Amino acid sequence: MIFSAILTIIGLSLFETISSVDNAIINAEVLSTMGEKARKWFLTWGMLIAVFLVRGLLPFMIIWAFNPTLSILQVFSAAWSSDPLVQESIHKSAPILLVAGGVFLLFLFLHWLFLEDKHMGLLRAEKFFMDKGVWFYAIVSVLLSLISWFALKQNNLMAFGAVVGSSLFFITHGFKQNAEEEERKLLGSARSDLSKLFFLEIIDTTFSIDGVLGAFAFTLSVPLILIGNGLGALLVRQLTISNIERIKKYVFLKNGAMYSILVLGIIMIFHSFGFKIPEYLSPLSTFIIIGFFFWKSKMHIKLNLN
Repeated sequence: MIFSAILTIIGLSLFETISSVDNAIINAEVLSTMGEKARKWFLTWGMLIAVFLVRGLLPFMIIWAFNPTLSILQVFSAAWSSDPLVQESIHKSAPILLVAGGVFLLFLFLHWLFLEDKHMGLLRAEKFFMDKGVWFYAIVSVLLSLISWFALKQNNLMAFGAVVGSSLFFITHGFKQNAEEEERKLLGSARSDLSKLFFLEIIDTTFSIDGVLGAFAFTLSVPLILIGNGLGALLVRQLTISNIERIKKYVFLKNGAMYSILVLGIIMIFHSFGFKIPEYLSPLSTFIIIGFFFWKSKMHIKLNLN
């Protein structure tokens, strides 16, 4: 039990760190255009907001959204409560939450695979899908229809959960697209530090949703999610401060994060339909996938030095 919890926390921390590398890069680039006072504020209070407020509250808010019969107090106490009624309610809502998170992660991966510029970690396969980018919307529409169809046979609310996951993806994707355009404007403008701080907090919140939803593929235990995601978020902040240029050299880390997201999304969807998934599978697959692309990045750096 203790070993499983430790493995889950380490897996969560690794996933949160790697999936937030883009967030760290954006933070570092925008911070470099800000005054010393604003930078210090963001790296202290901004960290508290991102790590303890946003990532701390999101797991509870997600559980509450899928358990409307529970009060806010019951949801917050559920993490440490042994009340059978509370535990039963969360257990019943788990398939709805899992299918929503799984669809969100699956769409996130497919968007990256078909439409986003990337370093080709798996050259032939990734280039093939990039050339077929126009098919992204058709494929996710068909996938959503299929998942909803099978979900309806299990539970009407599961089908609704799949739609919620899809909606969450397109909402956060819209924010991220807008953020990319805003980042370009901020880096080439003399906007106030206050507007840049506001932008960074919105970006942190948007990236937090990816990490928290992915965390439910590892465990439904909120305390473990809080510890794992908190450690990962603290590490991302450290990267923002000191090592971001070095991290940028590991060009395939984003690939590792996205293939981990694919596997976690599939695990969540299968789990929601009642398939028994071993607890160790999510952290183990994350270690293997990210380890492979970390090694691939190291080889890439060596080749460029020679």
